[in-house]
Amino acid sequence: MLKHWFFKWQPLDRVALGLIAVVMVMIAGLAWGGDQTLPRVRYFTWQDRDIGAADRAFILSFSRQMDWELISEAITIDPPLPGKTSWSGRRLAYTLLEPIPYGQGFQINVDIPTEPPAKPEMEPFSGFFRSRDRVIAYIGTGSEAGKLILNNLTLQQKLTLTPANLNVLDFQPYPQGERILFSAVPTDQSSGDPELYTVTTGLVVTPPEEPTHSPRPPGEVTKILDNRDYQLVKFELSQDGQRLVIQRIQRGPDGGEASLWLIEGDQAPQQLNQPATGDFHIAPDSENLVMAQGQGLAIVPLTERQQGELLSFLPQYGMVLAFSPDGRDAAMVKFNPDFTRSLYLVNSQGQAKELLKTTGSLLSAAFDPRGKVLYCLMTRLRPDEQFREQSFIAMVDIRDGHLTPILDLVGQKNLGIGLAADGSGLIFDQTTPGQQQDFQVILLPIQALEQGEVIKLLPPQALGPGIHPQWFP
Repeated sequence: MLKHWFFKWQPLDRVALGLIAVVMVMIAGLAWGGDQTLPRVRYFTWQDRDIGAADRAFILSFSRQMDWELISEAITIDPPLPGKTSWSGRRLAYTLLEPIPYGQGFQINVDIPTEPPAKPEMEPFSGFFRSRDRVIAYIGTGSEAGKLILNNLTLQQKLTLTPANLNVLDFQPYPQGERILFSAVPTDQSSGDPELYTVTTGLVVTPPEEPTHSPRPPGEVTKILDNRDYQLVKFELSQDGQRLVIQRIQRGPDGGEASLWLIEGDQAPQQLNQPATGDFHIAPDSENLVMAQGQGLAIVPLTERQQGELLSFLPQYGMVLAFSPDGRDAAMVKFNPDFTRSLYLVNSQGQAKELLKTTGSLLSAAFDPRGKVLYCLMTRLRPDEQFREQSFIAMVDIRDGHLTPILDLVGQKNLGIGLAADGSGLIFDQTTPGQQQDFQVILLPIQALEQGEVIKLLPPQALGPGIHPQWFP
């Protein structure tokens, strides 16, 4: 009877019923035997990428839920990068405990060892990533006077970026290092008014989660701001490279007063409704401007909806020396009535802690990326010479304010120091003793031990003639 019933159906019905039966058998087989494929890593966010100090965590995406504690123990990185793991769903995040050291390649493996005949826990995974090269730029002296020089310390390659007809005065690298923003005057008009340019470096950095792109040849110069109507005084590029604030003075009978202007992307300069009465810095969030106004520091937004508004005013401080890499803290200077200067650590909530007081000058500072030390360029009065100052570099423990002088500088009163993004070295320029016009770029290597709790200083190294050296991000 069943056979008779089946053959009474139309051919299409019989085909459909047969397919349903096959599918049911397959489902039953899977339910009985389970998924026989091994779990695997489907995506690694740092694969073949250039990792910088701002990149603190990578993600491994798996094909299914895993025993995350077992996976955490199975991760190995060579050379080692200490970190901690966390997870959600099918994704595991590995957060670095220390800034990644620049100029190295890293191999990551995830493999759970098993003894035959036991079934493997997962498909072994192997990936590769690298940190950015250790790169500096500086303005040449001597036979390279006025030229912008790029020095890749990792590859030991030096390159002149700007043409002979331009005399570079100041510069700032873009965050990915593919270009440098600089001001310059014609070589035959060294006393003229500067104009603003960019130049390509030839470097290619591919950060996580960004598309790859081909490098542009080094040395391509593009003018972005002329001096026809205004005289350029100062410029600063935001940390994300999207905003540029310039200070300039209008020419003509209505000129004479400095004004601040904002350039966003490729847009025309837009004047800010703020007096340009003092020094200024763009905050690490790239959205606010910290500037000296009167007897204090004003915080002014750069976003279009809030431009012109005053977010905050800090009357007790007169100068910003540095911001921490995460933007949570700032090193600020207070000028005291007794002609001393105090160095304060001020957080984003406005809470302040005095670190030290000095009779000398506080010229420049840089936060160690581990957040425990502030490197300061300072001066002290020489005991044997009235009103003469000695420049020196010191470490200040931001937890208790303990100051440790580490290097006395010779020659002129130095203007600034720069700290590598991974904290591996300080750079500055200084004159050779007895030769006041012979400027050298100096590297002071720093070795962090015991997860940054102990810092070892190595002997200074001369990198060649030059001034105003800066690290690339």
